[in-house]
Amino acid sequence: MSKSRIIVVGSSNTDMVVRTDRFPKPGETILGGDFFMNQGGKGANQAVAAARLGGDVLFVSSVGDDVFGKTALQSLQKEGVDVGYTRIDKDSPSGVAVITVDRNGENNIVVAPGANGSLLPREVQHVEHLIEEGSFILMQLEIPIQTIEYIISKSVDRGAKAVLNPAPAQSLSQAVLTKVYLLTPNEEEASLLTGTAVYDVATAQAAAKILTEKGVRNVVITMGAKGALALFEGEYIYVEAQKVTALDTTAAGDVFNGALVVALNEGQPIEEALAFASQASAISVTRLGAQSSSPYRYELKSLYQTTQNPL
Repeated sequence: MSKSRIIVVGSSNTDMVVRTDRFPKPGETILGGDFFMNQGGKGANQAVAAARLGGDVLFVSSVGDDVFGKTALQSLQKEGVDVGYTRIDKDSPSGVAVITVDRNGENNIVVAPGANGSLLPREVQHVEHLIEEGSFILMQLEIPIQTIEYIISKSVDRGAKAVLNPAPAQSLSQAVLTKVYLLTPNEEEASLLTGTAVYDVATAQAAAKILTEKGVRNVVITMGAKGALALFEGEYIYVEAQKVTALDTTAAGDVFNGALVVALNEGQPIEEALAFASQASAISVTRLGAQSSSPYRYELKSLYQTTQNPL
């Protein structure tokens, strides 16, 4: 079983969450319920998810020189994440996200990137020497796209495996698509990247095929309660989602990505890695918060209790 350090390059935010019965209409003010302030940001969420599930995680990010940034770094360190390569930006505030969660567990999110926007290529050059052959580099799109392109290029040069979770949804260049080892969009993101609507297993298969035709090596499309579909090394694999009652879906995708990379980094075959990630994600949606919802390794049951269907 191979296992090396996982490098996560991405965002760190403070999440400000309000629970409400329903989302307000434009111009409408409604009274909400409970308020929570949690550590978040897709990069930090994925780093914590991977660390809780047994990964040796290094997190590369940028936070402001303020109370939010200091709290974020302290929280990550408590989770066992190495933040030695996270920069402190004295000129920008830390990123924040304002999140509304309705009674069905669905969410609306608005992000103010702050210091995340200053994580430019020159600010990550000092981590190049840490990228090793075969190691996994996990990224998302809440930091500048030029930094994503730079890290992917360096990963290819060193034989590492760049995993890109293309969220929030945006278009990607051919240069990015052809260099990533694994692309992990959800339905909305896959629809944007392919120009074809993704809403079930069949349409996910079609979208995955389009993405590989665009040059992507491997694809995993997450579909929430409808499961996950992979086109991995030329083979379609579908894994059903576990049936749970969702309380908060805020970080479900981040937990899935962190778990998936942990499993692949351990040398698990894609079928088992998908089952592992699906189970971790299912547990997370039954809990409030982003990082706080991530399960620990001991909470996951046998991988084979999750249905796996080669297509």
